Amino acid sequence: MTDVRAVALVTGASAGLGAAFARKLAARGCDLILVARRTDRLENLAAELRTAHGASARVWPADLADEAAVAGIEARIRALDRLDYLINNAGFGVRGYFFDSSIQRQTEMVRVHILASMRLAYAALPGMIARRHGYIINVSSLGSFMGMPGNVNYNATKAYLNTFSQGLARELAGMGVRVQALCPGFTVTEFHDTPAYANLRARERIPRFFWDPADRVVEASLRHLEHGPVIYVPFLKNQVIALGGKLGMIGLLFGILSGWFRKRA
Repeated sequence: MTDVRAVALVTGASAGLGAAFARKLAARGCDLILVARRTDRLENLAAELRTAHGASARVWPADLADEAAVAGIEARIRALDRLDYLINNAGFGVRGYFFDSSIQRQTEMVRVHILASMRLAYAALPGMIARRHGYIINVSSLGSFMGMPGNVNYNATKAYLNTFSQGLARELAGMGVRVQALCPGFTVTEFHDTPAYANLRARERIPRFFWDPADRVVEASLRHLEHGPVIYVPFLKNQVIALGGKLGMIGLLFGILSGWFRKRA
C-alpha cells in the first residue's frame, strides 16, 4: 500500500517565511499548494520543490485582498481530497500614522491578515475535523504585543490572529486539529525591503542579534506545533521583548538588550 503524502497550503509563498515554510514542509515529505500574487515566483519555487524533494507542487495565484480571489481559493480548498497543513502567512505592512495613510491599503491589510486567514481556516476545518488530523499556522508577529505609533493597524491585525488562534484551539480541543499563532521577531526576509519600510533602514539600525533567518523561524514553529503553546514566540530574546510589550516597557527593554549584546560583540 502506497503511503499518502500530506498536503500543505501556504499563502504568501512567493518569498520570506512563506517560501521557507514551503521548503521545510516539502523536505518533510509534503506536497504543496502555493498561493501568492506573483505567478512567476510561485512557478520557480514549485519547480525547485519538485526537483529538490520530489514533491507535487501546485500553483494557485491569487491576491488575497480581493474578495473574489479568496472565494476562489475557498472553493478549491473544499474540493481537495485532503489538506493537512494550512499556513496563513500572506501579509504586508503599511507604515506611517494611521490618519495620514492610505485607507485603501489599510483596508486591504485587514482583508489579507484577518479576513483571508479566517475564511481559509473556515474552508479547511470541515475536512480536517472529519479526518481528525490537521494543522493551522497563522503567522502573527512580535508586533502583536505592542501598540506602536506608525504601525497601529498592522499590530492590531496581528493581535487579532493571536486571539482568533487561541479561541479556535480551545474549540478544536480533542478533535485532532492543532492551531498555532506564530509570532516571529525581526526576520531576514524581503519585508523590510518593501517601499513601505526600506527608508527606515531597519537592518542597519537594529542590532544584528535581533534578526533571525526565515528558515530558523520556520523550523522552530514546526518543531513546537504539535505540543507547544498556541501563541508561539520563537527564541528567548523575542519572548523577553513580547513580555516587555505586554508590560508597556518595550523601549526600555530594547535599550537594555542592545547594550547587553553590544558589550559581548
